[in-house]
Amino acid sequence: MKSLKVIKIGGNIIDDQKSLDEFLETFTKIEDPKILVHGGGKIASEMARSLDIPVKMFEGRRITDEATLDIITMVYAGKINKTIVAKLQSTNCNALGLTGADGNTIEADKRPVLKIDYGYVGDVKKVNFEIIETLISNNITPVFCAITHNKKGQLLNTNADTIATEIAMAFADSYNVELYYCFEKNGVLNDINNEDSVIEQIDSISFKNLVSEGIIADGMLPKISNCINAVNHNVDKVCIGKHDKLFTNKKGYTTIVK
Repeated sequence: MKSLKVIKIGGNIIDDQKSLDEFLETFTKIEDPKILVHGGGKIASEMARSLDIPVKMFEGRRITDEATLDIITMVYAGKINKTIVAKLQSTNCNALGLTGADGNTIEADKRPVLKIDYGYVGDVKKVNFEIIETLISNNITPVFCAITHNKKGQLLNTNADTIATEIAMAFADSYNVELYYCFEKNGVLNDINNEDSVIEQIDSISFKNLVSEGIIADGMLPKISNCINAVNHNVDKVCIGKHDKLFTNKKGYTTIVK
């Protein structure tokens, strides 16, 4: 069975020119077919504040009103996505920047209002495997930003970790899929103030214990939930940590297992 790597990067890499260049150099050298997914929350938040648009978060997720959706579309699908694609082209990695609307690659439903109204936030409904598979089969590397659509003309802000997870799961029956979350910390830490306190392995049971103990909280909750979901849907390997360790033989990152 063919191999595929799905890799998600966030603001810690995107916001730092040197870190982004180093990561993309490493990414280009990966010989297996690969898909890159990126967020970009810090840049979007800075732009929102400069325009006096409030930045609202709940449990690590951005609440997205119409003005915020305009900003993240410009930042995610525009500036960040095209900058990454251009840099990859300079390293001879033939990349194609995408939202979920492009090629109808990722459809989502607007999140229903339960205890809170997230606004224009999408929950992934379907990943169109065939379209993405056509790209990677032709040596084109998809670069997805954190925007999907509902096939009714509405763009939706969708968590980048979730997009990476859903793409990985969509390919899990046809590829040996490895899913990587490049993180600003060495991995999931037992002590947030101690970079060396990496929890090297987490399964469903230990995840629940870590949540109850308050070790996994806030923005880490949806991140690790996505990891657990992936391994439970046949993704071969899920790792979280700094990119300079994830793609080498070095230790010091977290692996999620069943």
